[in-house]
Amino acid sequence: QVQLVESGGGSVQSGGSLTLSCTTSTYSSIGYLGWFRQAPGKEREGVATISTGGSSTFYADAVKGRFTISRISARKTVTLQMNNLKPEDTAMYYCAAKRGYGGIWYEPSTYHYWGQGTQVTVSS
Repeated sequence: QVQLVESGGGSVQSGGSLTLSCTTSTYSSIGYLGWFRQAPGKEREGVATISTGGSSTFYADAVKGRFTISRISARKTVTLQMNNLKPEDTAMYYCAAKRGYGGIWYEPSTYHYWGQGTQVTVSS
């Protein structure tokens, strides 16, 4: 069983930065690690994902140029550096892991393991 532990959420003002971290219990059989977010009353949406080999990354259009996903292999950790945060980035952020490499990167149903979530709040 893969376990994902997130950290790093919090509250910032518009234009500020936060870094989220997600540590997985294993890389075995995992093809992608990603971040999703869900705001109240909205569907969960893909933010960014990275292959465990590090060669592939994907970003939602809304965060391109502001967010950077990266991995620290030795620590089985994936980070999401979020810069120039906007109020519309406010949401619960979830780390997710996908077995293998199939499926659409931003589709939540294609991920097999989920963290508990960490809240990000951006005030104007």
